[in-house]
Amino acid sequence: LPAPSVPCRWASLPSPSAREAASMYGTAVAVFLVILVAALQGSAPPESPFPYRIPLDPEGALELSWNVSYSQEAVHFQLLARRLRAGLLFGMSDRGELKNADLVVLWTDGDSAYFADAWSDQKGQVHLDAQQDYQLLQAQRTPEGLSLLFKRPFATCDPKDYLIEDGTVHLVYGILVEPFRSLEAINTSGLQTGLQRVQLLKPDIPTPPVPSDTRTMEIRAPDILIPDQETTYWCYITELPKDFSRHHIVMYESIITAGNEALVHHMEVFQCAAEFDSFPHFSGPCDSKMKPERLNYCRHVLAAWALGAKAFYYPEEAGVAFGGPGSSRFLRLEVHYHNPLQIKDRRDSSGIRLYYTATLRRFDAGIMELGLVYTPVMAVPPRESAFVLTGYCTDKCTQLALPPSGIHIFASQLHTHLAGTKVVTVLARDGREREIVNRDNHYSPHFQVGVPCPGDVLITSCTYNTQDREHATVGGFGILEEMCVNYVHYYPRTELELCKSAVDAGFLQKYFHLVNRFNNEDVCTCPQASVPEQFASVPWNSFNRDVLEALYGFAPISMHCNRSSAVRFQGDWNMQPLPRIVSTLEEPTPQCPAIRGPSPAGPTVVSIVGGQR
Repeated sequence: LPAPSVPCRWASLPSPSAREAASMYGTAVAVFLVILVAALQGSAPPESPFPYRIPLDPEGALELSWNVSYSQEAVHFQLLARRLRAGLLFGMSDRGELKNADLVVLWTDGDSAYFADAWSDQKGQVHLDAQQDYQLLQAQRTPEGLSLLFKRPFATCDPKDYLIEDGTVHLVYGILVEPFRSLEAINTSGLQTGLQRVQLLKPDIPTPPVPSDTRTMEIRAPDILIPDQETTYWCYITELPKDFSRHHIVMYESIITAGNEALVHHMEVFQCAAEFDSFPHFSGPCDSKMKPERLNYCRHVLAAWALGAKAFYYPEEAGVAFGGPGSSRFLRLEVHYHNPLQIKDRRDSSGIRLYYTATLRRFDAGIMELGLVYTPVMAVPPRESAFVLTGYCTDKCTQLALPPSGIHIFASQLHTHLAGTKVVTVLARDGREREIVNRDNHYSPHFQVGVPCPGDVLITSCTYNTQDREHATVGGFGILEEMCVNYVHYYPRTELELCKSAVDAGFLQKYFHLVNRFNNEDVCTCPQASVPEQFASVPWNSFNRDVLEALYGFAPISMHCNRSSAVRFQGDWNMQPLPRIVSTLEEPTPQCPAIRGPSPAGPTVVSIVGGQR
C-alpha cells in the first residue's frame, strides 16, 4: 500500500550547547555524531529523494526517511533527530523490542563520537557486531536537527542481522541521555524506547500517468480536537456536490495535519449505500452513542491509507467509480488516532485527497476486505511466540459473488495491530493452494497478477506474538486488540465488499464450558458475561491453549459474505464447515547475497558537517 519527489537539501544544524553539556557532565562533551571517515562502499543514489517517511515516536522527535535501491539490494536511511542529547540506538527486531535487536548505535564517550553496527541480547546488553553491515554515509546539522544518512543491504547472512523482506518491519529506537565509555557499556533497560511498524521494501513498479483532466477532492476531518485517549476512531459524514456526475478515482493520497504525523494511524473513505436518499451529518467518535444508526450502511471503501503508505495509483485500465445515478452522494471518513501518550489539545484536519477524472476507464475497480471479522471470538492466548489465526473467503461465497471470468487482483494492503508478525493470503482451488496473493513475513500495496474465480477459496492467515502479554488478546478495533485483514484492489468490481469469517460463537461457548469443567477454575461462562470477560477468566495453561488452537482448526465458522450495503448475500452463512485443503505451498527460502568487500573492523569515529562546534 507518490507525491512529487523533493531533492535532499543539506543545511546547518545549530551547535549543541557546550555549557549545558559541561553542567551535566563536568566536561565539554563533543555531543553528537558522525560523518563517514572510513572508506565507503558506494554512496546514496544521486537522485535519492528519500520519498518514504514516517515518524518513529509519538511526539515526532525522531523521523525516518528512506529509499530502496533494488540494483544494490540495499535500503538507504535518513534519520532526523530533532532533540538528540548524547546519542541513539536504531534498528529492527522480530518482536519489536530493543532486546534481541539488530541495531546501529550512535554514541559519545565524552571526547569522541562513534557509529557502529551492533546487536542486543535477550537481556538488552549491546554488543559490537563482528560484521559491520550498516554503513554511515553522512552526518549533517540541519535547521531541524541532526540528520544521519546510512545504508544496509536487504540480506547479509549475518546471524545477528535482521533480514529485510517484502513485508512490514518492526523498527525500534532508544535515546541515550549521557555519554558511555564504550558500546558494551550500553544496556537498553532503562532507556526511553519505542516501536514503529512499516513496510520498508516498496513495490518497484512504474507510476501510471495521471490524466490531464484530473481534478482533486479533499475529504478531511473538520478541525476536530483529538481525544486524549490511546485509541479513537473518528467518523465524519460529508457529501458530494449536487448533480455530481459519474467519475473514476485514479489516485489518492493522505493529507496529514502538520505535527500529527505520529498520531494518525490509518484512514478510510467509505461511500454510503444508495438505498437511502439521505444520511444525517455527523462528526464524532465512531463508537459514540450519538452516532446515527444509518451510518453503519456506509461501508463501500473508496480509499484506504495506513501509516507509512505513499500515494496509491490505479492501473490505466481501471478506476473506482463514484457519483452519478445509482450512487450515493454521501461519504464517511473514518480516522484512527493512536495517541499512546494521551496528548491533549491537539487539533486535526487530516484526511484523504482523491484524484478523479470524468474520462471513464474500461473497468470499475473495487476494494474487498478479506480475513477475520472484527470480533473478540477470535483471540490469541498470552505468552505466545507464533500463534496463527485464519480467516476464510469460502468457495460458497465466491461462487455466488464473483463473475464467471473471475476478478483481477492488482494490489493488496495487509493490516494487523501491534501483536501481528506475519500475514499471508493464499488462493486455493479444488482443495489445493495455487498462488500467494500477498505475503508479509514480518508483517502496502504490491501490484500482483492474481485471478480468483468462482468457487475459489481465499485464505488469510495472521501470526501473532504475545510473549509480553499476560492476558488473552481478543479481536477488535482497539490498538491492543487485534485485526487480520487484507484489502485487495481488483477489477471488474462486484457487489462483494467483505468476505471474512470467525469461529462459530456457539462452539466457542462450548470451549469455555470445557475449560470450566476440566480446570476446576472459576471460568465465567454465565450468559451475561462478554466474550472478552470470558477469555480474561481463562487460566492459560498448555491444555487450555492447545484446545483453543484445535477449536480454531476444526470448528465451523460464521461467514460474512457481504455487499457494500453491509447486508449479506442471500443464503445460510452460519455453521459453515472449514474449507478442506489437501495441498499447501512451501515458504520461500531467503538467498544469501554475493560476497562483498571487507567491512570496518569496529566503530567508526565520526564528526559532523554543517554548523559550528
